[in-house]
Amino acid sequence: MTVIGFHCSHEQIAPGRLLRDVQHAEQAGFTAAMSSDHLSPWSVRQGESGFAWSFLGAALATTSLPFGVVNAPGQRYHPAIIAQAIATLSSMFPGRFWAALGSGEASNERVTGEVWPRKDVRDARLRECVDVIRRLLAGEEVSHDGLVTVNRARLWTLPDEVPPLVGPAVTPATAAAHADWADGIATTNQPLETLHEILSAYRDAGGRGAARLQVHLSWAPTEDEAAAIAHHQWRSNVFPPPVCWDAEHIDHFDAMAETVTPEHVAGVVNVSSDLGRHTALLQEYVDAGWDELYLHFVGQEQERFVDAFGEHVLPQLAPTPPPPATTGVPAVEREEVGR
Repeated sequence: MTVIGFHCSHEQIAPGRLLRDVQHAEQAGFTAAMSSDHLSPWSVRQGESGFAWSFLGAALATTSLPFGVVNAPGQRYHPAIIAQAIATLSSMFPGRFWAALGSGEASNERVTGEVWPRKDVRDARLRECVDVIRRLLAGEEVSHDGLVTVNRARLWTLPDEVPPLVGPAVTPATAAAHADWADGIATTNQPLETLHEILSAYRDAGGRGAARLQVHLSWAPTEDEAAAIAHHQWRSNVFPPPVCWDAEHIDHFDAMAETVTPEHVAGVVNVSSDLGRHTALLQEYVDAGWDELYLHFVGQEQERFVDAFGEHVLPQLAPTPPPPATTGVPAVEREEVGR
């Protein structure tokens, strides 16, 4: 099966317009969607950053698409709050929601004023958060004292089944580290060899579940326009870890991006005016073992992209809906909790 989803980029598009975009994407033949979750964009040129969880309720209610979100519990978000958000959406929209849980970026998390921890500390904090969230989704009352603190938290509204918690990774080491807890893996497009290493590291370490790939792309009727769109919107997003993790403010990203060239951007964004070329690249990802592709057109005007891909690209890939987003693990019945 080939799942072709639409990526909802809150950092670039106002939420009301983005809601119309994802509705349009469903009509054009996209079979799933995923959402970012940031407080800040990476550039003044992007200029938006709506609250993902408000958007997700509206999007799930006004489409039939399954959705995922990439979230960073532990600093800006307390894990009990994220567990409650996951449980509520999964209860309202069974089998249609998954959450990828990562260690975050300073540009979003430092808003609390707390120290931005080292990566190893952030990774350890994430593991604590995952454990707390899983226990809450299982109906437990949770107290925890560690890198995060939880005092007698309990979810009173639970879904019938625990939804998937996915591990986001941009390196093989992180992918392998997620394998013992994650119900799937998610990453962004990189060279095929690197993607193979990430997926192999996850599977070799025992990782289970769907492999999801977010594909950054730029298409326009001419090569020059496709390159200009990518350079305008995405040149502050070309910096690898740890720079992208540790830069604290939008001004830092824009300053670093001043000398980034269109050619540099083309190293992280699939830029082409040729719809056949885009189709071939997407097929390569499918052939490499990625179960679900989420297409992120990096421009702010989505309609032309959605129409072109809906007419010319999606039919070549024959997208199907994903299987229900569930782990198959039942949540504890309300009457049993605390008895």
